[in-house]
Amino acid sequence: MPDQMIRIFLTADIGEAATARLREHGYEIEVYPGSEAPPKSVIVDKVGSGIDVIITTLRDPIDEDVLRAGEGTLKLVAQFAVGFDNIDRDAANRYRIPFANTPDVLTEATAEFALFMLGALSRRLYSSEKLVEENRWRSWHPYYPILGDEVTCKTVGIVGAGSIGKAFAKKCIGFDMSVLLFSPRGQHDNFVEYAQREMDLRFEAGFSRERQAIAYVSFEGLLERSDYVSLHVPLLLEGASNFPTRRLMSHKNLARMKRSAYLINTSRGQVVDEDALYDALINEVIAGAALDVFETEPLPADSPLRDPVLRDRLRLFHHFASGTNETRLSIDPERGMAGRCVQTIIDLLEGSSKGDPARLPFVVNKEAFAKA
Repeated sequence: MPDQMIRIFLTADIGEAATARLREHGYEIEVYPGSEAPPKSVIVDKVGSGIDVIITTLRDPIDEDVLRAGEGTLKLVAQFAVGFDNIDRDAANRYRIPFANTPDVLTEATAEFALFMLGALSRRLYSSEKLVEENRWRSWHPYYPILGDEVTCKTVGIVGAGSIGKAFAKKCIGFDMSVLLFSPRGQHDNFVEYAQREMDLRFEAGFSRERQAIAYVSFEGLLERSDYVSLHVPLLLEGASNFPTRRLMSHKNLARMKRSAYLINTSRGQVVDEDALYDALINEVIAGAALDVFETEPLPADSPLRDPVLRDRLRLFHHFASGTNETRLSIDPERGMAGRCVQTIIDLLEGSSKGDPARLPFVVNKEAFAKA
């Protein structure tokens, strides 16, 4: 337990079990009340008051002003998320303030939600529910009023073959889908070899009526050949990567897709050009889309994506892919975002890092603490 009282400010409640564990370690905890994000001025004031740790979310701007206020006193920014687009990495390095994230624990939850989005969109579950809800279901008919598209034996293209992309691929294999992978970082493992073995075994055992295949392909080839395109890439800006992903799904790239294809996005909102997507849907360039993330969150009331004309072909979710009790709130650091966030704080404050943030596995900006 630390010698002096450690002060921690949470911009959102991360669950009773997590805050209880922090208090058990003798930390003084303050949680911003309510469900809305605190104003930036509140964050600056709290950091400037000498807090030791701030627990943040993607909705909190941790920029130059915030980090300058914490110079010399703020020991850690603990991000309750995998992404950290809201944190100014250069400023954090300049003020030598480590920031950490919570990767891996939300891999399966995000992958399965992407699959459920794909299925719900393709089989038109919303349209069916609405018929019943509005009492417009009159009788059974072979094709009236709607039909969906079967997922089995179709081809899914996965843009981004990291941990979530691969977890999503494994779930698609269970639906007897062929898989096309594109990775900006190239192929560096034997995932395809093992996945193909599983596909072959499923066919030989009679579990799949057709032999499916998996392969790495070019980005353009993936768009042209896929019945479903699912995005699992980080947000990479122009000049910061050989394959920038900001507005990756542009007019040009949406036009490469099949007219019968669907787009799924659980990565970052800015990966999709929303104006281009609106045009592609209105003009039936693609069949449909499902989005869990947006360029601006919450989705603005005047967003063209809210057009009622698109409602049956465009499904919109509230950044919910990791939204399970286990993933968000479990105190187990190997299972929950809350647990991983809290464990990183304890490890940093109580010595397992030996005073070096770079020793902690989930500190992102290790370069700021590299030995000269």
